[in-house]
Amino acid sequence: MSSPAPRLYLITDRHAASGRPLADVVAAALRGIPGGTPPGQVAVQLREKDLSGLALAELARALRAVTAAAGVGLWINDRVDVALAVGADGVHLGGHSMDVAAAARVGPGLAIGVSAHAPSEVAALAAAAGGRLAFALLGPIHDTPSKRAYGPPLGIAAVTAAARAGTPIVAVGGIAPAHVRDLLAAGAHGVACIRAVMAAPDAAIPVGAFCQQLKTAQEMDSR
Repeated sequence: MSSPAPRLYLITDRHAASGRPLADVVAAALRGIPGGTPPGQVAVQLREKDLSGLALAELARALRAVTAAAGVGLWINDRVDVALAVGADGVHLGGHSMDVAAAARVGPGLAIGVSAHAPSEVAALAAAAGGRLAFALLGPIHDTPSKRAYGPPLGIAAVTAAARAGTPIVAVGGIAPAHVRDLLAAGAHGVACIRAVMAAPDAAIPVGAFCQQLKTAQEMDSR
């Protein structure tokens, strides 16, 4: 059974953590989630592409303990085997990963997210996934150093276009708490961030700010 798409997707980058152990940074970040936040609203993606499988699995086990204690989901970038080995909730597939159908066969109990860099990619991935996609991570929406290799920023209009495919859209790329309301109004299900949390001296502070903006936007939408 697929996990719900996250409203706040925290993507790791240990190189942005100023030498602090990644598990400690993630634990600090998750302390910023306000009490009463519904289950499934927040998830962590372990995305450390330069690590070996063994090192990634060791780090994934540490993050599984941290995320389980906080009651949030853990997703592993690319590596279905590591996701299965550590009991993660999902696997996140990029352009060089196995396709969704293959991942679903190998890990039938894993939720599956994908990365896309254009609205047309979201539609194509959704069509090929046979209903297995939990969400699509779309970006970069705004300029950010980590996403410049994927081309110029897409802008907020791309969120609206991508959401028409019916797959929940999580926006990434230069996202700050101040952007949340406009992105959800444009059709995003949630937002993702990397450096805004990983590089923060106290990672709980930006997480709390994101959660507050998400709560406010959802309350306004329900009126």
